[in-house]
Amino acid sequence: MNLTIKDIAEMAGVSPGTVSKIINNYSGISENTRKKVMDIIKETGYQPTFFAKALATKKSNLIGLIHAGKVNVDFTHPFFNEVVTSFKKAIGLLGYDIIMFSNEQISKDHGSYLARCRHFQVDGCVIISGEDIEEDIYELVREGIPSLGIDLELQGPKASYVMSDNINLARKVVQHFYGQGIREIGFIGGREHYLITELREKGFKDAMDQLGIQITPKWFQYGDFKEESGYVAMNKMLEDTTSPKAVFAASDLMAFGAIAAIKEKGLHVPEDISVIGCDDIDACRYSSPKLSTVKQNKDQLGKLAAHMLHDLIHGETDLKPVFIDTELIIRESSKK
Repeated sequence: MNLTIKDIAEMAGVSPGTVSKIINNYSGISENTRKKVMDIIKETGYQPTFFAKALATKKSNLIGLIHAGKVNVDFTHPFFNEVVTSFKKAIGLLGYDIIMFSNEQISKDHGSYLARCRHFQVDGCVIISGEDIEEDIYELVREGIPSLGIDLELQGPKASYVMSDNINLARKVVQHFYGQGIREIGFIGGREHYLITELREKGFKDAMDQLGIQITPKWFQYGDFKEESGYVAMNKMLEDTTSPKAVFAASDLMAFGAIAAIKEKGLHVPEDISVIGCDDIDACRYSSPKLSTVKQNKDQLGKLAAHMLHDLIHGETDLKPVFIDTELIIRESSKK
């Protein structure tokens, strides 16, 4: 028979809360009561459940992991996979385990992240950015669940976020092309009106304006951060007789797609068109040509997210967002 904390309490003639406090070694319990309960636990072989341990401490040492948005990334995404791996290692060293919440049930039965957070008694949540963010995410912030966004702006007494400096990231690319004597520059963004797309678009436009370079509308396209969309966007740029001499794709995957489209037209990278991506995923080193890119510090993103969430859980309030610097990596797909 699987005993519960309630069964042990009845055998000892005390409340379940008292049993929980004894299990978690709380003070304020008489030695006679403590010995009586511990003897019953030993005799019955009772093993306290996770929830029984959490009952008295009010802490589960569980972190909810949420891939937010109706269109969201998953563990196969090379960039976020590395960020989550770094977060998992860092949060583990701080004494936490991770439980992943699916957003599929929300659309099916109108469940909520808040209800599940309370059910599992999570200490806090890390939320990975997606597109078309559910209102349930912001409910967590309003209700005071310690929440840390990655590439997602969260603001509140117990919420904050971390992301790369996406505006400066794009500026670096334009400035590099400009330094190579290139003025005909195209841009492939992610989904339009998505936060990261908007930030990189702003950095691109700011740098173009600062350097006096005119933006050609046909050379300004949107994708969805994946290869196929980069391929389609690049083909649109190549429809006319004039084409850009350089392209900044707001993800490495879209850059790979753009290079495929360029090659299909009989053009060469970087001799005819230079291409720079963003993220510095592992595949950049093995593509042909090897992809120039803007390196986001994925390890640092994950570590900072873990420590910032830990601080929020332990009472830090109004924690300011952190923007991490990036590094331009020049390989074979752009002129040096």
